[in-house]
Amino acid sequence: MIGYLWRASKGYRLRPWRSPYWMWRIETYSGLHAERITPPEFWKFVWSHRADLTRFLHWADRMAQGS
Repeated sequence: MIGYLWRASKGYRLRPWRSPYWMWRIETYSGLHAERITPPEFWKFVWSHRADLTRFLHWADRMAQGS
């Protein structure tokens, strides 16, 4: 899981709310407009959806490994 998260946040590890990939994921999942996602909104989203995000990261990691 951490491996996928590390790869997916390349270039934005210290400011993940600016990552085009994560902005797109959040916009697609929640309907928040990507260009309006601020650091507080990002962390609020991550915290309130932590169980769903954990399941997604486990799934994405399995898919990336070819399992």
